Amino acid sequence: MKDYDKLYIGGEWVAPLAPGPKLEVIDSSTEQVMATVAQGGAADVDAAVAAARGAFDAWSTTPVDVRAKYLRDIGAGLMARFGEIAEAIQGEVGSPQAFAQMVQAGLAVGDWETYASLIETYEWETTVGNSLVVKEPIGVVGAVTPWNYPLYLIVCKIGPALAAGCTIVLKPASLTPINALILTEVIHEVGLPAGVFNLVIGPGAEVGTVLAKHPDVDMISLTGSGPVGAQVSKDAADTIKRVGLELGGKSANVILDDADPAAIALGAVFGCFINSGQTCSALTRVLIPRSREQEFLDAIVAEASQLRLVDPHADEPDIFHALGPMVSRSQQETVRRYIQTGIDEGAQLLLGGPEQPEEFPTGFYVKPTVFAGVTPDMTIAQEEIFGPVLSILTYEDEDDAVRIANGTVFGLAGGVQSADVERAKAFARRMRTGQVDINGAPFNAQAPFGGYKQSGNTRERGQWGLEEFLETKSIQLPV
Repeated sequence: MKDYDKLYIGGEWVAPLAPGPKLEVIDSSTEQVMATVAQGGAADVDAAVAAARGAFDAWSTTPVDVRAKYLRDIGAGLMARFGEIAEAIQGEVGSPQAFAQMVQAGLAVGDWETYASLIETYEWETTVGNSLVVKEPIGVVGAVTPWNYPLYLIVCKIGPALAAGCTIVLKPASLTPINALILTEVIHEVGLPAGVFNLVIGPGAEVGTVLAKHPDVDMISLTGSGPVGAQVSKDAADTIKRVGLELGGKSANVILDDADPAAIALGAVFGCFINSGQTCSALTRVLIPRSREQEFLDAIVAEASQLRLVDPHADEPDIFHALGPMVSRSQQETVRRYIQTGIDEGAQLLLGGPEQPEEFPTGFYVKPTVFAGVTPDMTIAQEEIFGPVLSILTYEDEDDAVRIANGTVFGLAGGVQSADVERAKAFARRMRTGQVDINGAPFNAQAPFGGYKQSGNTRERGQWGLEEFLETKSIQLPV
């Protein structure tokens, strides 16, 4: 068991200013403590923000090629510790080995080159009439990140923020801090100037709140739940800082009536159960035409029947059908309550259920669960469950499908399946959501990611992610 007894502030590993009980990081498959981690508080946030503020002037004016080199060095340092990162996330999150390597660690390592290359070609200044329009870093950024894709979602914030010339105070999720500590060790080793990056681990109700309210923080970037996003917005309001929110989803995967049941089954299942359903953009509602209901039900259930719960530490190469546990006991209990609610409200349970799986009496496991006969007003069709639960709904025609797909407070992601790509594109344009996958199109890390409605107000990744951390200045020139 590892013991991490320091925070990272001002380029140094330092003890918390007011030490309290250490955080215990639990392996979600064994329920054993895998590490202890020092927690900070308000005084540590103040120190970290002061360090970031002090480093901003120099870092914001550091030449782009120098910033790009630091980004590449961080990416290389993470690559050297690839196996260690994946292993940590297998324990912290419960992601099976292949998924932890290919997705959790793979995405987190690869994006650094994307931002390095982007800033080397980005148009930082443009001329409009007699005005010079200049893009400049916004300032000190407080980054608050979740536990489901812990390192990658950190990178989605600090990669573009560092590239833009901002300085950072990072508060990672308390359930999954080890990957953030590994990243911080790499940042220290590459020699990023003191104060440019700072790490304070601690409870959101204290550390996150202080960051959001802090007058010397220019921007809060949060990925998390809707209620947390609403509270952060309120906390930040008095200082009129920029607030970037990437929040939850209840995304619909719409199967049009010309789709092939065999062709859509794997995507319908993987799109929902990816990372054991602990994915904000998971396609957790599948909408099928009533005219072909049984055909699509049979195909989806047959595919879902191949899902297996696994030990995340085992050598398991199948990323499509292998599911690990939930991240915590609390999350396991929440998902089980939703499954019971679905049963109580009259949905038809086709697979799974709320009981502890017999083959895994230990660990925060939830059976992969599929409901049919779900109506749009049911709780499991409206609320984000964040677990391995698929709701199948039927629709009468395309207008009805659009109404159901758009009929939640969320608007993060979606999918459309059709034999006719142009028809699918036309339907996708009617969906009130930030991104739509057509016929299982692959993930694009350089495309903008973010949501409509209560799914958030920001865009991450690629050029759009960089521009979230920039201010625009207009300099009028004499004519």
